Amino acid sequence: MMRDVPEVLFVCVQNAGRSQMAAALLDRYADGRVHVRSAGSEPADQINPAVVEALNEVGLDISKEFPKPMTDEVVRAADAVITMGCGDACPIYPGKRYEDWEVDDPAEADLEGVRRIRDEISQRVRRLLDEVAPDHGASA
Repeated sequence: MMRDVPEVLFVCVQNAGRSQMAAALLDRYADGRVHVRSAGSEPADQINPAVVEALNEVGLDISKEFPKPMTDEVVRAADAVITMGCGDACPIYPGKRYEDWEVDDPAEADLEGVRRIRDEISQRVRRLLDEVAPDHGASA
């Protein structure tokens, strides 16, 4: 199946913090130029409330999102797979871009720490967008 835009999958263990932040931020910056998903190797039952709050502060509402399981299907569909602390759990397929981002876990941080993590992920996501969709422009 041919797609018009690259697909990026963000994976962390619980899909309750880092991968949710990365997906929401990339979705905003890409403005439709990248299809974004997130998943967890061991999904939690809800998103970390501090993550919801930290993203809300920058105008992103993820309150209706929920942790999703990483499946073989979503990994196969992705052009780029970004893991955040669970790289060993992710299946590897030829022809895909894999990166492991060492980012602190927001579950172990207070709100100020979650803000720092959000800002670090934001910078990484912008660099990734420049690489996977280089003609996205500077409007982000």
